Amino acid sequence: MGKVTVAAAVVCAAAVSAAAVLVVRHRMRNSGKWAKAMEILRVFEDKCGTPVAKLRQVADAMTVEMHAGLASDGGSKLKMLISYVDNLPTGDETGIFYALDLGGTNFRVLRVKLGGPENVKKEFQEVSIPPNLMIGKCEDLFDFIAGELAKFVATEGEEMQIPAGTQRELGFTFSFPVKQSSIAGGTLVRWTKGFNIEDAVNDTVGTLAGGRYSNPDVLAAVILGTGTNAAYVERANAIPKWQGLLPKSGEMIFEKIISGMYLGEIVRRVLLKMAEEAEFFGDIISNTSLKMRKVIVELCDIVATRGARLSAAGILGILQKIGRDTVREGEENQKSVIAMDGGLFEHYTKFRDTMRNAMNELLGEEASKNMVIELSNDGSGLGAALLAASHSQYREYIES
Repeated sequence: MGKVTVAAAVVCAAAVSAAAVLVVRHRMRNSGKWAKAMEILRVFEDKCGTPVAKLRQVADAMTVEMHAGLASDGGSKLKMLISYVDNLPTGDETGIFYALDLGGTNFRVLRVKLGGPENVKKEFQEVSIPPNLMIGKCEDLFDFIAGELAKFVATEGEEMQIPAGTQRELGFTFSFPVKQSSIAGGTLVRWTKGFNIEDAVNDTVGTLAGGRYSNPDVLAAVILGTGTNAAYVERANAIPKWQGLLPKSGEMIFEKIISGMYLGEIVRRVLLKMAEEAEFFGDIISNTSLKMRKVIVELCDIVATRGARLSAAGILGILQKIGRDTVREGEENQKSVIAMDGGLFEHYTKFRDTMRNAMNELLGEEASKNMVIELSNDGSGLGAALLAASHSQYREYIES
C-alpha cells in the first residue's frame, strides 16, 4: 500500500512538473508574440512622428505647390481650382434664397431667409440618392435632383415667398473637383465618393462664404470630414494661369493620411499586420483583453495625432501663401479666422484639440494670438445660399 502511495505521488509530481513546463512555455511564447506586436506598433509610431521641423517642411512644400498650381494647370500636385467667386457675403444680404448641397450618398435642398448674421431662418430636406443613380447616366442623376427640388419648392410657406416679379435664385454646392469657367459653369474633373457617372460650387467655397457672412475676418475655409479640401481668397494678379478679364461675378496621398475616410483603414492595416505577424488577437478576435484594447486605443491616437498635426501644417501653408503667418508691424487688425467644417473636426475631440495645439506650436506665441479656428456649421449648404445672395441679380432691387 505504501509503495502504491509513493508511486501515485511520483506520478502526480511528474504531471505537475509537465504542466508547469507547458505553462512556462506558453507564457514565453505569448510574451514573444506580444513583444513582436509592440515592436510593430513602435516602428509605426516612429514613422508617424511629426516633429515641428517636419511640419514646417510640409507647410513650405504646400506653399510651393500652391504657387505652381496657380501658375499652370498640371504644374502642381494641388489642383488649385479657380472658383470665380469674386464677391463674398458681407453680412448685409437679405432675402430668400435656395441651395442644393450634393456631397455624397445624400443631398440636401435648402430654403434660407436672410435678415443679417443673427437673423437667418433655414428650412431643408435631406434626400437619399438611389444607388443605381450613382453609377448611371448624368441626366438620370440630375433629373432626380431636379424633381426633388421641385417638390421642395412646392412646400413654400407664406413667410418664404419671394417678392413679386422676381425669380428664385439658387446656389449649388457640388462637392466634387470641378474646373470652373465662370461662377455658374464648369467641367467635372472626376467623380469621387463612390460615384461613377458615365458623363458628367465646391463645398469648401460655400464654407468660406458661410464663415464670411458672420465674421468678416474669415480668410480661408477647411473641410476635415470624409475627405479634405480648402479654399481661400487669392489676389487675381497672383494667378498667372488665369487668362482673360476678371470675372464679374490616387493620388492625393496627403488627403489619405488626414481625412476621416482613410484613418480607420490605416488603423485596420496596422492591426492586420500585428495579427498576421504576431498573432495579436489569437484565434478569437472578440476575446480581447483590457491590455489589448488599450493598445488599439493607442494606435488610434497615433494615427489621429499624425493626421491632425499634418492638417495644421497644411493650414500653415495657406497662411504663408497669403502672408498671414507672422505678426505684421503697423497693421491694426491682424486677426485671421479659419472657418472649419466636416465631421472629423466637429466630432473627433482628440483630432480637433491636437490640430489647434499644433497650429499654436507652428505659429509661435505672438502670431497664434491673432489666429482663430472656428467651426462653421453647415457652411457648405448655407454658404451656397449666401453666394446666391451675394451674386443676386436683384441685389440693388432688394436693398432699395
